[in-house]
Amino acid sequence: MNKIKSTFTIRDLENLTGIKAHTIRIWEKRYNVLQPVRTETNVRLYDTHSLQKLLNINTLNTFGYKISNIAKMPEDKLPAMVKEILSGKTENNHVISNFKLAMVNFDQHLFTDTYNSLLKSKTFSDIFYDCFLPLLREIGELWQTETITPAHEHFISCLIKQKIAVNTEVALAKKAEYSGRVYVLYLPEGEVHEIGLLFINYELLARGYQTIYLGESIPVQSLNDLNAHFDSITFITYFTVEPSSGEAVGRYMDTIKETLLNQDATELMLFGRNAHNATKSGETQIKTFINIKDFTNTL
Repeated sequence: MNKIKSTFTIRDLENLTGIKAHTIRIWEKRYNVLQPVRTETNVRLYDTHSLQKLLNINTLNTFGYKISNIAKMPEDKLPAMVKEILSGKTENNHVISNFKLAMVNFDQHLFTDTYNSLLKSKTFSDIFYDCFLPLLREIGELWQTETITPAHEHFISCLIKQKIAVNTEVALAKKAEYSGRVYVLYLPEGEVHEIGLLFINYELLARGYQTIYLGESIPVQSLNDLNAHFDSITFITYFTVEPSSGEAVGRYMDTIKETLLNQDATELMLFGRNAHNATKSGETQIKTFINIKDFTNTL
């Protein structure tokens, strides 16, 4: 499954660029903007150069350039034109396209250059919310449609984790301003989707809170050791793939309540798509959040 993908079908291009396959065919036929190769069964195949060109064409077209005029432009001029006209939210869309292109080409330099250009006008938190989160949502959809492989997903995820780690290191150098409560961040056993938890840890540290980051696959019983060391703890975790079902979530929450929430000063904050199965009305020690901003707005 991790074989590097260097050729794409027209359906792949549709998924990666958002341009309908029907439109791509029209642009090819009328304006010769792309030159796919064809298989023996007449299936169009495109390379990564075609993908990059189509992303640039789409941006220019969005800004009002007619496709007939774009087709007449020297191809090597398109990237510079795109860079010149971009600003604001549309810039975010183009940046996400650059990150996707870096992903499909396994191009660390393109990722880094794009990220560094963003730092000139955005904070790290802005980059995460405006660019990384939308990118990760799109990656999930691309993986489900088999447009990309797990290798692509892991490549880009690791690069994002590296950026979170660099900024977390800076935040750790600052002395905590709020020491009354400690935030303990962990993932349940079998849960591996860590990026959201890493970013929450960064946000807490950057705002002056004390955190203990434990990471992936932590048994509930081992968390009880923290209660012996700290008076006021807020545990933070994600339910994305584990526990997997409503019944499994119920069993897990029963264990949490018996093991961790038997002290009034202990809280649990839940994130992830399976978290909605975890709370019941009237519970004050457990809170669920749809997204990270909802949580940080309460700090």
